[in-house]
Order: sequence, then structure tokens, then C-alpha cells
Amino acid sequence: MKRINVIGTSGSGKTTFSRQLANQLNYPYMEMDALFWQPRWQTTPYHEFIEGLSASLTQERWVLDGNYNRTNAIKWAHADTVIWIDYGLLRTLYQAIKRALIRSYTKQELWAKTGNVESFKKSFMSKDSIIIWTLKTYRLNRVRYAQLFNDSQYAHITFVRVTSPQQAKKILLTLTPQ
Repeated sequence: MKRINVIGTSGSGKTTFSRQLANQLNYPYMEMDALFWQPRWQTTPYHEFIEGLSASLTQERWVLDGNYNRTNAIKWAHADTVIWIDYGLLRTLYQAIKRALIRSYTKQELWAKTGNVESFKKSFMSKDSIIIWTLKTYRLNRVRYAQLFNDSQYAHITFVRVTSPQQAKKILLTLTPQ
């Protein structure tokens, strides 16, 4: 495992797991949201996003946190391992709500130098709510990822499906720094 992409529905815990994995292996950690989001919630133009992502993936070792399904062909051409954080809907929803509450209260900047913070209104009373997004994408992601895991185009990748926090902890405990 040298080039790892951690995927999962919003709220699944992929960022927490990705950071722990990168730390455990002493690999660079990259977050796709940090590449995508600019100040004032502006998005990076697609070609710049792809250029930034492609440049990041040239490193020998990395842990990449994020889905952005339209980038699979680029990131998975480099990846040797994809870890899917696939907890049950109730746990994922609980984690998404808890995270939104904490971020809304603390006004924690999400990505360095962007000033982007989550608000209670945006998280819970908006059509752009992360809670609604989690509910809308949970089932679709499960179907999509199950299909991708069996796609012969990605036969060079080792796919790992993590279905519980206990399994995630076990994976982390078995790995040694490279």
C-alpha cells in the first residue's frame, strides 16, 4: 500500500480515518475538498482542480481523502489501494449531524486560508445541507462503489470495504510506517 484513496459517503468518517492512516504510515495526506474549495465557498475551475490533483498524485506515497467520482480515472490510475468507509446509514447520519453541529458551533475553518466555515443555517436549513446530501447520496454511493470494486478496469487496485469502526481500528493497528 503506497497510494491509497479513502472514499465514503459524507459523514462516514473518511477524513478521520484518512488522517489516522496517513499518520500511521507516515505518508503525505491530501484532501480533495481542500483542492476543490476556494475562499467564500467558490469552486476551483475544473481544469485547475484536475491539474492540482494530478500534480499531487505524482508523489511516491500518499493517502488521498475524497470521492469526486468524476476523477476516478485520474486518481485510480495511480492508486494501488482504495479503502471504502461503508458504515450503516444510522451511524453515518449520526456522524454527519454531530460533525455539522460541532463545526457550526466552533466556526472552525475547514481548509487553510479559505475562511470557509459551516453555519447552522447552511448545515440544517438549506438545500445545500450536508445532512440532506448524506441522505441523498448514501444509497447511490453504495451501489456505485460496489460496481466499481468489480470493474475490470480497476483490477490493479486492492479494494478494502470497512464496515465498522472496529474494523477501521484493526486495519490501523496492523500497519507499520513505511
